[in-house]
Amino acid sequence: MGDLEQPFLVTLSTSNEAKPISCDELKSGEEQEAKVFDYANRAQWLRAAVLGANDGLLSTASLMMGVGAVQKGAKIMILTGVAGLIAGAFSMAIGEYVSVYSQYDIELAQMKRDGKVTEKEKLPNPFHASMASGLAFAIGSMVPLLGAAFIEDYKARIVVVVAVVSIALLVFGGVGAILGKAPMIKSSLRVLIGGWLAMCVTFGLTKLVAPRNLM
Repeated sequence: MGDLEQPFLVTLSTSNEAKPISCDELKSGEEQEAKVFDYANRAQWLRAAVLGANDGLLSTASLMMGVGAVQKGAKIMILTGVAGLIAGAFSMAIGEYVSVYSQYDIELAQMKRDGKVTEKEKLPNPFHASMASGLAFAIGSMVPLLGAAFIEDYKARIVVVVAVVSIALLVFGGVGAILGKAPMIKSSLRVLIGGWLAMCVTFGLTKLVAPRNLM
């Protein structure tokens, strides 16, 4: 009986032994991990760029709509948009830099505790995220500015600004959905409705509180 059990036990123990990992498998695993880190870094600054463009589009359009509620001149409306572009782009860039740098410091400190300081190149780059966010904000802000720049008639200008901003909101919402792997239609409509709400509230409240002599 013991002789019959011996081959089975040998086979069982052999099958449970850990298989040695080859150099090729180890190298492949390291390459896969590097790709994951690289994708994470790219996704981070792409996300910052999409959010920056959406913020630039919506905040600048809302500012222009608010001023347009009390001032019908094209120059003052465009000047307001330019001021919003400059202030917003710098604000977004500085805010993104501070935020990502804080994350960088936390992750670097953790790497030092784990003895993995050599992997700090894989950490997010605050400068890249800052530049992407600020530049994207400026690009987004250009949409309502270009929409209003060549139209003298007040009502036509307001309609054109709302139209081009709505199209851009749908596009940015779709891009954000692709990056976040979310439903495209639902995400785009959510961004569009939120943008309409922001512009309508800004237009209405500004018109409500503005002195009569400004209108």
